[in-house]
Amino acid sequence: MAGSKGVTIVFLGPLRDLAGEDAREATAPLDWEGLLDAVGPQVAEQLREKRVNVACSGKVLADKTDLLAQDGDEIALLPPVSGG
Repeated sequence: MAGSKGVTIVFLGPLRDLAGEDAREATAPLDWEGLLDAVGPQVAEQLREKRVNVACSGKVLADKTDLLAQDGDEIALLPPVSGG
């Protein structure tokens, strides 16, 4: 479809190092399984950790497996906050 923006996946913190890039484009709509496929096995393994959060269009999802990103959405992958 012409003019389709897709979904932008943004890698933050150590997830950026694992992914080897700041961001990646994926086809919309994008659900949890699609996200795991799109980010590759190393990042997907981290995403399955309870402490890693997923935000879609600026809102952190209470249950990241409910993800359903649409055309033009941005998904941010939020690693656990370090420190303490």
